[in-house]
Amino acid sequence: MKIAAIAAGALFALAATSSACAQAWPEKPVTLIMPFPAGGPSDALGRAVAAKLGPRLGVSVVVENVGGAGGSIGMQKLARAAADGYTIGFGTIGTHAANMIMYRKPLYDARKDFEPLGQVGSAPLLLLVRQSLPVNDFPQFADYLQAHKATMSYGSAGVGSIAHLACLLLLSDMKAEVMHVPYKGVAPAMTGLMGGETDFMCDQTTTSLAQAASGRVRAVAVLTREPFPGLPKVATAQSSGRTAIDFRSWNALFAPRGTPPAIVDKLNAAINDALADPALVKQMRDVGVEFPARADNTPGRLARLVDSEISRLRPILEAKNVYID
Repeated sequence: MKIAAIAAGALFALAATSSACAQAWPEKPVTLIMPFPAGGPSDALGRAVAAKLGPRLGVSVVVENVGGAGGSIGMQKLARAAADGYTIGFGTIGTHAANMIMYRKPLYDARKDFEPLGQVGSAPLLLLVRQSLPVNDFPQFADYLQAHKATMSYGSAGVGSIAHLACLLLLSDMKAEVMHVPYKGVAPAMTGLMGGETDFMCDQTTTSLAQAASGRVRAVAVLTREPFPGLPKVATAQSSGRTAIDFRSWNALFAPRGTPPAIVDKLNAAINDALADPALVKQMRDVGVEFPARADNTPGRLARLVDSEISRLRPILEAKNVYID
């Protein structure tokens, strides 16, 4: 009985200490690990959110770029960080779903190594073609692809990038094999498409809207269930009967596993407060980024999203034999 009483007392003391620490948190700046190089779309979104998150927490949120291996290096650093709320990280469908399947030896476990905090935006994907490709909508693209798939190619920002994943899903649904041309980033991939080096590309609106709106490339379909208001004349692939094609890039914040629940709750509340900022909403909406409703943006929902995306991507990536050693 004495041992049980001592154990119970120890647990109570630990809980009380954890609660007291959570109430005092944060007392110093918070570091946001960005697992991609500076200057890209993820970095831009992460920095915009960090700028709004800091005032809600009462401390600075400092962005630290730790790029490499499709985001794996940065996420590994986050997984190994102290679970005290002072280090959080920026995750994507690539870091938290695709990397778990493509890498034969992942550097972390997306399900077990992190505490989900909340989403920080998603964006639709567009099917883009070079100007000289003689198609104007998705049905024409589908017909052209079936007739010329042996000689066609598509570009992406690299193996496992959002652009690569979206085109894999598209081609899987169309039961077509087309040569993939991986570039070292989304900018050179877009340059390749504009220059006619590749025939098409699947890219998120955050990096392709300007080129599509200007006519330097042609948007022939929106690859989500809903139309994209920024390009009202471009129909969805689903409207042509491709009901399985529904792909959005998404971004979210995570903390190391073991971060106290009270701190997770504080971070989630601060994230949702930041995403309600009118200036941030307008800034991101102009490039196609949508924020989730507050009631839907919970740690539990984010955990389920990670699970569902891994389950959705696994059969497609395994069938395509997309692996990285």
